[in-house]
Amino acid sequence: MSERAKSMRERMLAGELYIADDPELARDSARAQRLTHRINTTDPTDHARIRELFTELLGGYGVGSEIRPPFRCDYGYQTVVGARTFANWGLVSLDVATVTIGDDVQIGPNVQLLTATHPIEAGPRRDKWEAAEPIVVGDNVWLGGGVIVCPGVTIGPNTVVGAGSVVTRDLPADVVAVGSPARVVRRLG
Repeated sequence: MSERAKSMRERMLAGELYIADDPELARDSARAQRLTHRINTTDPTDHARIRELFTELLGGYGVGSEIRPPFRCDYGYQTVVGARTFANWGLVSLDVATVTIGDDVQIGPNVQLLTATHPIEAGPRRDKWEAAEPIVVGDNVWLGGGVIVCPGVTIGPNTVVGAGSVVTRDLPADVVAVGSPARVVRRLG
């Protein structure tokens, strides 16, 4: 007996190639767009309403955390934010794969967390296939303004990433990393 064919959502969640304009994924994306529109147009002093909307949108939103709008994401349910985390204006979480942000994280303005990948070969890319790799930001990390974190990257606890850096590979705990690509320039502690 043959195995049931996976839906595009199941393929996406499993980290396999999928087609993003699948109707089920389009509904999920539209939900996220509606909620982010509400978040981004709510009175910025109405912290309770903004928190309520983030709690509805995200896969988890820790106690005492704050994300300042505007905020953008693909699906929302793939992003989990720990407790007491702060993200300044303009956070983008392309959460095709999971984006896990730990406790006590500080995120500067205009940071991009990008899980989406595309085939190198022209044919599959033209046929709209894509995939993703998860991102993990450890506890007590500080991402400076304009940092870009690429697919599949894990940033260890207590690490500082300098403004404008592009993180293309894992960073260990307790370091300062800067540049494009980001390189460790100092150990902490």
